[in-house]
Amino acid sequence: MPEEELAARVADVLSVDAEDFRGRAEEDTAVIKEALEDGVFDNPQAIVGLEYEFYAVKDDGCDLRRVPRRLLELIGFEKELGLHNAEMTTSPQPLNAHGLAAQESEVKARLQTALDVTSSERMRLVSDALWTIPPEGEDAATYLTDSVDRTVPSRDGRERSFRIATNMSDSARYHAMANTERASAAGMRVEAPHVSLQGDTVMPESLITSIQPHYQVPHAIDLPLYFNYALRVAGPLLALGVNSPFFPPDLYDEAATAADVLGDCWMEHRISVFETVLNDPSTGEGKVRFPRDLSTVEEAVDRVAADDTMVPMPVEAGERFDDRFPHFRRKHGTYWRWVRPVFGGPTRSAANARIEFRPIPAQPTVRDSVSFLAAFAGLMESLTRLEHPVNELDWEIARENFYAAMRDGLEADLTWITNDGKETTDSLALYEDLLAHAEDGLTNRGLTEEQAAKYLYPLRRRVRQAVTPGRWKHERVRTAVDDGATLEDAIQSMQRRYVERQSETLLEGSFADWIVE
Repeated sequence: MPEEELAARVADVLSVDAEDFRGRAEEDTAVIKEALEDGVFDNPQAIVGLEYEFYAVKDDGCDLRRVPRRLLELIGFEKELGLHNAEMTTSPQPLNAHGLAAQESEVKARLQTALDVTSSERMRLVSDALWTIPPEGEDAATYLTDSVDRTVPSRDGRERSFRIATNMSDSARYHAMANTERASAAGMRVEAPHVSLQGDTVMPESLITSIQPHYQVPHAIDLPLYFNYALRVAGPLLALGVNSPFFPPDLYDEAATAADVLGDCWMEHRISVFETVLNDPSTGEGKVRFPRDLSTVEEAVDRVAADDTMVPMPVEAGERFDDRFPHFRRKHGTYWRWVRPVFGGPTRSAANARIEFRPIPAQPTVRDSVSFLAAFAGLMESLTRLEHPVNELDWEIARENFYAAMRDGLEADLTWITNDGKETTDSLALYEDLLAHAEDGLTNRGLTEEQAAKYLYPLRRRVRQAVTPGRWKHERVRTAVDDGATLEDAIQSMQRRYVERQSETLLEGSFADWIVE
Protein backbone atom coordinates (compact mmCIF):
# COMPACT_ATOMS: atom_id res chain seq x y z
CA MET A 1 0.00 0.00 0.00
CA PRO A 2 1.40 3.47 -0.88
CA GLU A 3 2.61 5.35 2.18
CA GLU A 4 0.39 8.35 1.42
CA GLU A 5 -2.70 6.12 1.37
CA LEU A 6 -1.64 4.47 4.62
CA ALA A 7 -1.06 7.88 6.20
CA ALA A 8 -4.58 8.89 5.16
CA ARG A 9 -5.97 5.81 6.86
CA VAL A 10 -4.00 6.66 9.99
CA ALA A 11 -5.51 10.14 9.88
CA ASP A 12 -9.01 8.61 9.79
CA VAL A 13 -8.19 6.40 12.76
CA LEU A 14 -6.89 9.31 14.78
CA SER A 15 -9.98 11.39 14.06
CA VAL A 16 -11.87 9.29 16.62
CA ASP A 17 -12.50 11.23 19.81
CA ALA A 18 -10.64 9.48 22.63
CA GLU A 19 -13.04 10.53 25.39
CA ASP A 20 -16.08 9.43 23.42
CA PHE A 21 -14.41 6.11 22.61
CA ARG A 22 -13.57 5.53 26.26
CA GLY A 23 -17.09 6.38 27.31
CA ARG A 24 -18.61 3.98 24.79
CA ALA A 25 -16.30 1.20 25.93
CA GLU A 26 -17.46 1.76 29.49
CA GLU A 27 -21.09 1.68 28.32
CA ASP A 28 -20.39 -1.66 26.64
CA THR A 29 -19.53 -3.18 30.01
CA ALA A 30 -23.20 -3.04 30.98
CA VAL A 31 -24.06 -5.24 28.00
CA ILE A 32 -21.39 -7.76 28.96
CA LYS A 33 -22.33 -7.82 32.62
CA GLU A 34 -25.99 -8.37 31.77
CA ALA A 35 -24.99 -11.28 29.53
CA LEU A 36 -22.82 -12.67 32.32
CA GLU A 37 -25.73 -12.51 34.71
CA ASP A 38 -27.92 -14.33 32.20
CA GLY A 39 -25.33 -17.10 31.77
CA VAL A 40 -24.71 -16.28 28.10
CA PHE A 41 -20.96 -16.83 28.43
CA ASP A 42 -21.34 -20.23 30.11
CA ASN A 43 -20.60 -23.45 28.23
CA PRO A 44 -21.03 -27.13 29.03
CA GLN A 45 -17.34 -27.89 28.63
CA ALA A 46 -13.91 -26.35 28.44
CA ILE A 47 -12.67 -25.42 24.95
CA VAL A 48 -9.12 -24.75 23.77
CA GLY A 49 -7.54 -22.79 20.92
CA LEU A 50 -4.16 -21.52 19.81
CA GLU A 51 -2.60 -18.49 18.17
CA TYR A 52 0.72 -19.35 16.54
CA GLU A 53 3.13 -16.73 15.15
CA PHE A 54 5.97 -17.25 12.67
CA TYR A 55 8.55 -15.21 10.79
CA ALA A 56 9.92 -15.81 7.29
CA VAL A 57 13.54 -16.38 6.23
CA LYS A 58 15.40 -17.14 3.01
CA ASP A 59 15.40 -20.89 2.57
CA ASP A 60 19.12 -20.97 1.74
CA GLY A 61 20.58 -18.56 4.25
CA CYS A 62 18.22 -17.81 7.16
CA ASP A 63 18.17 -14.09 6.37
CA LEU A 64 14.87 -12.49 7.33
CA ARG A 65 12.37 -12.18 4.48
CA ARG A 66 9.37 -9.93 3.94
CA VAL A 67 6.25 -11.98 3.18
CA PRO A 68 4.24 -10.78 0.16
CA ARG A 69 0.70 -9.92 1.27
CA ARG A 70 -0.76 -12.02 -1.56
CA LEU A 71 1.13 -14.99 -0.18
CA LEU A 72 -0.41 -14.55 3.28
CA GLU A 73 -3.87 -14.61 1.73
CA LEU A 74 -2.97 -17.68 -0.32
CA ILE A 75 -1.89 -19.72 2.71
CA GLY A 76 -4.69 -18.48 4.96
CA PHE A 77 -2.42 -16.79 7.50
CA GLU A 78 -2.96 -13.38 9.05
CA LYS A 79 -0.57 -10.44 8.94
CA GLU A 80 1.13 -9.40 12.14
CA LEU A 81 3.19 -6.35 13.07
CA GLY A 82 6.18 -6.77 10.74
CA LEU A 83 6.24 -7.50 7.02
CA HIS A 84 8.18 -10.67 7.88
CA ASN A 85 5.48 -11.98 10.24
CA ALA A 86 2.60 -14.42 9.71
CA GLU A 87 0.06 -15.72 12.21
CA MET A 88 -2.19 -18.76 12.34
CA THR A 89 -5.27 -19.04 14.57
CA THR A 90 -6.77 -22.49 15.09
CA SER A 91 -10.45 -23.35 15.31
CA PRO A 92 -11.67 -23.74 18.93
CA GLN A 93 -12.08 -27.37 19.97
CA PRO A 94 -13.44 -29.16 23.07
CA LEU A 95 -10.77 -30.15 25.56
CA ASN A 96 -10.69 -33.90 25.06
CA ALA A 97 -8.61 -36.42 23.14
CA HIS A 98 -10.24 -35.61 19.81
CA GLY A 99 -10.11 -31.86 20.41
CA LEU A 100 -6.38 -31.80 21.16
CA ALA A 101 -5.70 -34.10 18.21
CA ALA A 102 -7.73 -31.73 16.03
CA GLN A 103 -5.68 -28.76 17.24
CA GLU A 104 -2.43 -30.49 16.34
CA SER A 105 -3.75 -31.76 13.01
CA GLU A 106 -5.04 -28.34 11.99
CA VAL A 107 -1.72 -26.69 12.76
CA LYS A 108 0.18 -29.35 10.82
CA ALA A 109 -2.19 -29.29 7.85
CA ARG A 110 -2.16 -25.54 7.45
CA LEU A 111 1.55 -25.21 8.17
CA GLN A 112 2.44 -27.94 5.66
CA THR A 113 0.48 -26.08 3.02
CA ALA A 114 2.19 -22.82 3.98
CA LEU A 115 5.63 -24.44 3.80
CA ASP A 116 4.87 -25.88 0.38
CA VAL A 117 3.69 -22.53 -0.96
CA THR A 118 6.45 -20.42 0.56
CA SER A 119 9.13 -22.79 -0.71
CA SER A 120 8.19 -21.75 -4.25
CA GLU A 121 9.15 -18.21 -3.20
CA ARG A 122 12.45 -19.50 -1.80
CA MET A 123 11.45 -18.69 1.74
CA ARG A 124 10.55 -20.64 4.86
CA LEU A 125 8.33 -19.91 7.86
CA VAL A 126 10.20 -20.29 11.14
CA SER A 127 8.79 -21.00 14.60
CA ASP A 128 11.13 -19.06 16.90
CA ALA A 129 10.92 -16.47 19.64
CA LEU A 130 13.26 -13.76 18.32
CA TRP A 131 14.97 -13.50 14.94
CA THR A 132 18.69 -12.71 14.88
CA ILE A 133 19.69 -12.49 11.19
CA PRO A 134 18.30 -9.39 9.38
CA PRO A 135 17.36 -9.28 5.69
CA GLU A 136 20.24 -9.79 3.29
CA GLY A 137 22.25 -6.62 2.85
CA GLU A 138 20.50 -4.82 5.73
CA ASP A 139 21.20 -4.37 9.41
CA ALA A 140 18.65 -5.07 12.14
CA ALA A 141 18.73 -1.59 13.67
CA THR A 142 17.81 0.10 10.38
CA TYR A 143 15.20 -2.52 9.51
CA LEU A 144 13.48 -1.98 12.87
CA THR A 145 13.67 1.82 13.01
CA ASP A 146 13.41 2.99 9.40
CA SER A 147 10.40 5.26 8.88
CA VAL A 148 9.20 8.16 6.75
CA ASP A 149 7.07 11.25 7.29
CA ARG A 150 4.02 11.66 5.10
CA THR A 151 1.75 14.71 5.13
CA VAL A 152 -1.95 14.29 4.34
CA PRO A 153 -5.09 16.32 5.08
CA SER A 154 -7.01 15.25 8.19
CA ARG A 155 -10.80 15.33 8.51
CA ASP A 156 -10.74 18.89 9.84
CA GLY A 157 -9.09 19.99 6.60
CA ARG A 158 -5.71 20.75 8.13
CA GLU A 159 -2.62 19.00 6.87
CA ARG A 160 -0.82 16.76 9.33
CA SER A 161 2.41 14.83 9.18
CA PHE A 162 2.40 11.13 10.11
CA ARG A 163 5.27 8.81 10.89
CA ILE A 164 5.03 5.58 8.86
CA ALA A 165 7.30 2.60 9.64
CA THR A 166 8.84 1.28 6.44
CA ASN A 167 8.76 -2.42 7.32
CA MET A 168 5.50 -2.56 9.25
CA SER A 169 2.32 -4.23 7.98
CA ASP A 170 -0.26 -1.89 6.47
CA SER A 171 -2.56 -1.98 9.49
CA ALA A 172 -3.55 1.56 10.39
CA ARG A 173 -3.81 0.54 14.05
CA TYR A 174 -0.11 -0.34 14.26
CA HIS A 175 1.01 2.89 12.62
CA ALA A 176 -1.44 5.00 14.63
CA MET A 177 0.36 4.05 17.83
CA ALA A 178 3.28 6.27 16.85
CA ASN A 179 1.08 9.21 15.83
CA THR A 180 -1.59 9.46 18.49
CA GLU A 181 -1.47 11.98 21.30
CA ARG A 182 -0.90 8.98 23.57
CA ALA A 183 2.23 7.97 21.63
CA SER A 184 4.38 9.00 24.58
CA ALA A 185 2.73 6.22 26.58
CA ALA A 186 4.79 3.73 24.58
CA GLY A 187 8.55 3.45 25.04
CA MET A 188 9.21 2.51 21.38
CA ARG A 189 12.59 1.23 22.48
CA VAL A 190 14.35 -2.00 23.35
CA GLU A 191 16.22 -2.10 26.65
CA ALA A 192 18.03 -5.29 27.68
CA PRO A 193 21.51 -6.23 28.89
CA HIS A 194 23.98 -4.60 26.45
CA VAL A 195 21.17 -3.59 24.06
CA SER A 196 19.63 -0.15 23.74
CA LEU A 197 17.63 0.67 20.62
CA GLN A 198 15.38 3.70 20.26
CA GLY A 199 12.75 3.88 17.54
CA ASP A 200 9.95 6.29 16.68
CA THR A 201 7.34 3.60 16.01
CA VAL A 202 6.43 0.29 17.70
CA MET A 203 8.20 -1.64 14.92
CA PRO A 204 10.95 -2.99 17.27
CA GLU A 205 8.27 -5.23 18.75
CA SER A 206 8.41 -7.22 15.49
CA LEU A 207 11.59 -8.85 16.77
CA ILE A 208 9.44 -11.32 18.72
CA THR A 209 6.95 -14.10 18.07
CA SER A 210 4.89 -16.30 20.38
CA ILE A 211 2.27 -18.95 20.84
CA GLN A 212 -0.87 -18.06 22.77
CA PRO A 213 -2.97 -20.91 24.19
CA HIS A 214 -6.61 -20.09 24.94
CA TYR A 215 -8.69 -21.89 27.57
CA GLN A 216 -12.44 -21.29 27.60
CA VAL A 217 -13.90 -21.67 31.09
CA PRO A 218 -17.16 -23.64 31.51
CA HIS A 219 -18.76 -21.09 33.85
CA ALA A 220 -17.88 -17.44 33.39
CA ILE A 221 -18.42 -16.61 37.04
CA ASP A 222 -15.45 -18.87 37.84
CA LEU A 223 -13.08 -17.03 35.49
CA PRO A 224 -11.18 -15.32 38.36
CA LEU A 225 -10.31 -18.70 39.88
CA TYR A 226 -8.83 -19.94 36.60
CA PHE A 227 -7.14 -16.59 36.01
CA ASN A 228 -5.41 -16.58 39.40
CA TYR A 229 -4.17 -20.13 38.90
CA ALA A 230 -2.89 -19.10 35.45
CA LEU A 231 -0.79 -16.41 37.13
CA ARG A 232 0.77 -19.04 39.44
CA VAL A 233 1.75 -21.35 36.58
CA ALA A 234 3.01 -18.52 34.35
CA GLY A 235 6.54 -18.50 35.80
CA PRO A 236 7.11 -22.27 35.78
CA LEU A 237 5.71 -22.72 32.25
CA LEU A 238 7.73 -19.76 30.94
CA ALA A 239 10.88 -21.26 32.48
CA LEU A 240 10.25 -24.44 30.46
CA GLY A 241 9.66 -22.53 27.23
CA VAL A 242 12.39 -19.86 27.13
CA ASN A 243 13.76 -19.48 23.61
CA SER A 244 15.35 -16.05 23.02
CA PRO A 245 18.69 -15.41 24.74
CA PHE A 246 20.20 -13.43 21.84
CA PHE A 247 19.47 -10.37 19.70
CA PRO A 248 20.69 -9.64 16.18
CA PRO A 249 24.42 -8.98 16.74
CA ASP A 250 24.39 -5.40 15.40
CA LEU A 251 21.99 -4.37 18.20
CA TYR A 252 24.57 -5.00 20.93
CA ASP A 253 26.47 -2.04 22.34
CA GLU A 254 29.88 -1.56 20.75
CA ALA A 255 31.64 -1.91 24.08
CA ALA A 256 29.97 -5.23 24.91
CA THR A 257 32.23 -8.25 24.58
CA ALA A 258 31.10 -11.77 23.75
CA ALA A 259 31.78 -12.70 27.37
CA ASP A 260 29.57 -9.81 28.53
CA VAL A 261 26.69 -10.90 26.29
CA LEU A 262 26.98 -14.57 27.22
CA GLY A 263 27.24 -13.84 30.91
CA ASP A 264 24.47 -11.27 31.17
CA CYS A 265 21.86 -12.36 28.64
CA TRP A 266 18.38 -13.39 29.72
CA MET A 267 16.87 -16.64 28.54
CA GLU A 268 13.66 -14.94 27.32
CA HIS A 269 14.29 -11.47 25.94
CA ARG A 270 10.88 -11.53 24.27
CA ILE A 271 9.34 -10.47 27.59
CA SER A 272 11.55 -7.37 27.91
CA VAL A 273 11.13 -6.43 24.24
CA PHE A 274 7.34 -6.38 24.49
CA GLU A 275 7.44 -4.39 27.73
CA THR A 276 10.02 -1.78 26.78
CA VAL A 277 8.59 -1.16 23.31
CA LEU A 278 5.04 -0.59 24.56
CA ASN A 279 5.50 0.80 28.08
CA ASP A 280 6.25 4.38 29.07
CA PRO A 281 9.56 4.23 30.98
CA SER A 282 8.65 7.27 33.09
CA THR A 283 5.58 5.63 34.67
CA GLY A 284 5.18 2.77 37.09
CA GLU A 285 3.03 -0.08 35.82
CA GLY A 286 2.83 -0.04 32.04
CA LYS A 287 0.18 -1.50 29.78
CA VAL A 288 2.29 -4.63 29.26
CA ARG A 289 2.65 -6.26 32.66
CA PHE A 290 2.05 -9.22 34.91
CA PRO A 291 -1.54 -8.59 36.05
CA ARG A 292 -2.91 -8.72 39.56
CA ASP A 293 -5.32 -11.33 40.86
CA LEU A 294 -9.01 -11.06 40.06
CA SER A 295 -11.78 -11.18 42.63
CA THR A 296 -14.85 -11.24 40.37
CA VAL A 297 -15.62 -11.68 36.69
CA GLU A 298 -17.11 -8.18 36.67
CA GLU A 299 -13.75 -6.85 37.81
CA ALA A 300 -12.16 -8.43 34.74
CA VAL A 301 -14.61 -6.55 32.52
CA ASP A 302 -14.01 -3.26 34.32
CA ARG A 303 -10.23 -3.58 34.05
CA VAL A 304 -10.38 -3.71 30.27
CA ALA A 305 -12.75 -0.73 30.08
CA ALA A 306 -10.62 1.33 32.47
CA ASP A 307 -7.31 0.54 30.78
CA ASP A 308 -5.40 3.41 29.21
CA THR A 309 -6.64 4.02 25.67
CA MET A 310 -3.71 4.22 23.28
CA VAL A 311 -5.52 4.14 19.94
CA PRO A 312 -9.29 4.90 19.90
CA MET A 313 -9.99 3.03 16.68
CA PRO A 314 -13.13 3.54 14.59
CA VAL A 315 -15.80 0.92 15.19
CA GLU A 316 -18.07 -0.43 12.46
CA ALA A 317 -21.39 -2.12 13.03
CA GLY A 318 -21.43 -5.89 12.53
CA GLU A 319 -23.67 -8.93 12.81
CA ARG A 320 -21.67 -10.91 15.36
CA PHE A 321 -22.92 -11.36 18.91
CA ASP A 322 -19.89 -9.53 20.32
CA ASP A 323 -20.62 -6.59 18.01
CA ARG A 324 -23.09 -5.69 20.74
CA PHE A 325 -20.06 -4.39 22.67
CA PRO A 326 -17.80 -3.25 19.79
CA HIS A 327 -15.86 -0.50 21.56
CA PHE A 328 -14.98 -2.86 24.39
CA ARG A 329 -13.78 -5.45 21.87
CA ARG A 330 -11.67 -2.88 20.07
CA LYS A 331 -10.16 -1.63 23.31
CA HIS A 332 -9.33 -5.17 24.37
CA GLY A 333 -6.92 -5.34 21.42
CA THR A 334 -4.51 -3.05 23.28
CA TYR A 335 -5.17 -4.51 26.71
CA TRP A 336 -1.70 -6.00 26.95
CA ARG A 337 -1.25 -8.30 29.95
CA TRP A 338 0.77 -11.51 30.11
CA VAL A 339 -2.42 -13.27 31.12
CA ARG A 340 -5.67 -11.68 30.04
CA PRO A 341 -9.39 -12.40 30.11
CA VAL A 342 -11.35 -12.43 26.85
CA PHE A 343 -15.11 -12.06 26.33
CA GLY A 344 -16.46 -12.73 22.87
CA GLY A 345 -18.10 -15.02 20.38
CA PRO A 346 -19.61 -14.80 16.90
CA THR A 347 -23.08 -15.88 18.10
CA ARG A 348 -24.97 -15.87 21.38
CA SER A 349 -24.69 -19.66 21.60
CA ALA A 350 -20.92 -19.49 20.97
CA ALA A 351 -20.29 -16.63 23.40
CA ASN A 352 -17.49 -17.45 25.83
CA ALA A 353 -15.24 -16.20 28.57
CA ARG A 354 -11.69 -17.43 28.27
CA ILE A 355 -8.12 -17.07 29.47
CA GLU A 356 -5.50 -16.01 26.92
CA PHE A 357 -2.08 -17.18 28.10
CA ARG A 358 0.61 -14.99 26.53
CA PRO A 359 3.99 -15.73 28.21
CA ILE A 360 5.12 -18.62 25.98
CA PRO A 361 7.48 -17.81 23.08
CA ALA A 362 7.24 -19.60 19.75
CA GLN A 363 8.69 -23.09 20.10
CA PRO A 364 11.03 -25.24 17.96
CA THR A 365 8.31 -27.65 16.74
CA VAL A 366 4.56 -28.06 16.47
CA ARG A 367 4.61 -30.84 19.02
CA ASP A 368 6.33 -28.57 21.54
CA SER A 369 3.71 -25.89 20.96
CA VAL A 370 0.81 -28.32 21.36
CA SER A 371 2.51 -29.67 24.48
CA PHE A 372 2.25 -26.24 26.08
CA LEU A 373 -1.36 -25.94 25.00
CA ALA A 374 -2.14 -29.33 26.55
CA ALA A 375 -0.18 -28.58 29.73
CA PHE A 376 -1.87 -25.23 30.27
CA ALA A 377 -5.34 -26.65 29.62
CA GLY A 378 -4.67 -29.65 31.85
CA LEU A 379 -3.49 -27.40 34.67
CA MET A 380 -6.56 -25.21 34.38
CA GLU A 381 -8.71 -28.33 34.67
CA SER A 382 -6.89 -30.00 37.54
CA LEU A 383 -5.78 -27.12 39.77
CA THR A 384 -9.25 -25.62 39.93
CA ARG A 385 -11.07 -28.94 40.37
CA LEU A 386 -8.76 -30.15 43.14
CA GLU A 387 -8.44 -26.71 44.77
CA HIS A 388 -4.66 -26.95 44.60
CA PRO A 389 -3.00 -24.94 47.40
CA VAL A 390 -0.67 -23.07 45.03
CA ASN A 391 -3.54 -20.60 44.72
CA GLU A 392 -2.40 -19.40 48.17
CA LEU A 393 1.02 -18.44 46.84
CA ASP A 394 1.42 -14.68 47.33
CA TRP A 395 0.85 -12.70 44.16
CA GLU A 396 4.19 -10.93 44.64
CA ILE A 397 5.98 -14.29 44.63
CA ALA A 398 4.11 -15.39 41.51
CA ARG A 399 5.27 -12.19 39.83
CA GLU A 400 8.86 -12.71 41.03
CA ASN A 401 8.72 -16.23 39.61
CA PHE A 402 7.68 -14.86 36.24
CA TYR A 403 10.57 -12.44 35.86
CA ALA A 404 13.07 -14.88 37.35
CA ALA A 405 11.99 -17.38 34.68
CA MET A 406 12.45 -14.65 32.05
CA ARG A 407 16.02 -14.12 33.19
CA ASP A 408 17.24 -17.62 33.98
CA GLY A 409 14.84 -20.18 32.53
CA LEU A 410 15.02 -23.54 34.27
CA GLU A 411 17.94 -22.31 36.36
CA ALA A 412 15.71 -19.73 38.05
CA ASP A 413 14.90 -20.02 41.73
CA LEU A 414 11.13 -20.46 41.65
CA THR A 415 8.81 -20.86 44.61
CA TRP A 416 5.89 -23.28 44.48
CA ILE A 417 3.37 -24.83 46.85
CA THR A 418 2.99 -28.57 46.27
CA ASN A 419 -0.22 -30.54 46.50
CA ASP A 420 0.45 -31.36 50.17
CA GLY A 421 0.58 -27.65 51.02
CA LYS A 422 4.36 -27.40 51.44
CA GLU A 423 6.28 -24.49 49.99
CA THR A 424 9.31 -25.53 47.97
CA THR A 425 12.05 -24.02 45.83
CA ASP A 426 13.21 -27.41 44.59
CA SER A 427 12.85 -27.41 40.82
CA LEU A 428 12.29 -31.16 40.47
CA ALA A 429 9.59 -31.14 43.16
CA LEU A 430 7.91 -28.17 41.47
CA TYR A 431 7.75 -29.78 38.04
CA GLU A 432 6.83 -33.21 39.37
CA ASP A 433 3.78 -31.63 41.00
CA LEU A 434 2.96 -29.28 38.14
CA LEU A 435 3.18 -31.85 35.35
CA ALA A 436 1.38 -34.49 37.40
CA HIS A 437 -1.55 -32.12 37.70
CA ALA A 438 -1.39 -31.26 34.01
CA GLU A 439 -1.65 -34.99 33.29
CA ASP A 440 -4.48 -35.36 35.80
CA GLY A 441 -6.40 -32.57 34.09
CA LEU A 442 -6.01 -34.25 30.70
CA THR A 443 -7.03 -37.71 31.88
CA ASN A 444 -10.00 -36.17 33.66
CA ARG A 445 -11.10 -34.87 30.25
CA GLY A 446 -11.05 -38.38 28.82
CA LEU A 447 -7.50 -38.81 27.56
CA THR A 448 -5.84 -42.12 28.38
CA GLU A 449 -2.73 -42.02 30.55
CA GLU A 450 -0.71 -42.89 27.47
CA GLN A 451 -2.21 -40.04 25.45
CA ALA A 452 -1.67 -37.51 28.24
CA ALA A 453 1.90 -38.67 28.78
CA LYS A 454 2.62 -38.30 25.06
CA TYR A 455 1.45 -34.67 25.03
CA LEU A 456 3.53 -33.82 28.09
CA TYR A 457 6.65 -35.80 27.16
CA PRO A 458 8.46 -32.88 25.48
CA LEU A 459 8.17 -30.82 28.67
CA ARG A 460 9.13 -33.69 30.98
CA ARG A 461 12.23 -34.26 28.84
CA ARG A 462 13.26 -30.63 29.25
CA VAL A 463 13.00 -30.98 33.03
CA ARG A 464 14.98 -34.24 33.13
CA GLN A 465 17.73 -32.95 30.86
CA ALA A 466 17.64 -29.40 32.27
CA VAL A 467 17.69 -28.09 28.70
CA THR A 468 15.38 -25.51 27.14
CA PRO A 469 15.55 -24.08 23.62
CA GLY A 470 17.10 -20.96 25.13
CA ARG A 471 19.81 -22.98 26.87
CA TRP A 472 20.39 -24.98 23.67
CA LYS A 473 21.04 -21.71 21.81
CA HIS A 474 23.23 -20.35 24.58
CA GLU A 475 25.47 -23.41 24.69
CA ARG A 476 26.04 -23.38 20.95
CA VAL A 477 27.02 -19.74 20.94
CA ARG A 478 29.27 -20.22 23.96
CA THR A 479 31.01 -23.21 22.36
CA ALA A 480 31.57 -21.31 19.12
CA VAL A 481 32.99 -18.30 20.96
CA ASP A 482 35.27 -20.54 23.02
CA ASP A 483 36.51 -22.02 19.75
CA GLY A 484 37.47 -18.55 18.50
CA ALA A 485 34.38 -17.35 16.62
CA THR A 486 33.20 -13.77 16.86
CA LEU A 487 29.91 -13.18 18.64
CA GLU A 488 28.25 -12.30 15.32
CA ASP A 489 29.46 -15.47 13.62
CA ALA A 490 28.55 -17.57 16.65
CA ILE A 491 24.97 -16.23 16.81
CA GLN A 492 24.43 -16.60 13.07
CA SER A 493 25.84 -20.12 13.07
CA MET A 494 23.54 -21.06 15.96
CA GLN A 495 20.55 -19.56 14.17
CA ARG A 496 21.24 -21.48 10.98
CA ARG A 497 21.56 -24.70 12.98
CA TYR A 498 18.25 -23.92 14.72
CA VAL A 499 16.45 -23.51 11.40
CA GLU A 500 18.16 -26.62 9.98
CA ARG A 501 17.09 -28.78 12.94
CA GLN A 502 13.61 -27.29 12.79
CA SER A 503 13.26 -28.16 9.12
CA GLU A 504 13.87 -31.80 10.09
CA THR A 505 11.50 -31.91 13.06
CA LEU A 506 8.92 -29.10 12.77
CA LEU A 507 5.92 -31.24 11.82
CA GLU A 508 6.76 -34.68 13.18
CA GLY A 509 9.44 -34.33 15.85
CA SER A 510 10.04 -32.31 19.00
CA PHE A 511 12.80 -30.37 20.71
CA ALA A 512 13.51 -33.58 22.67
CA ASP A 513 15.07 -34.89 19.44
CA TRP A 514 17.53 -31.98 19.49
CA ILE A 515 18.78 -32.64 23.00
CA VAL A 516 20.66 -35.77 21.97
CA GLU A 517 23.06 -33.76 19.79
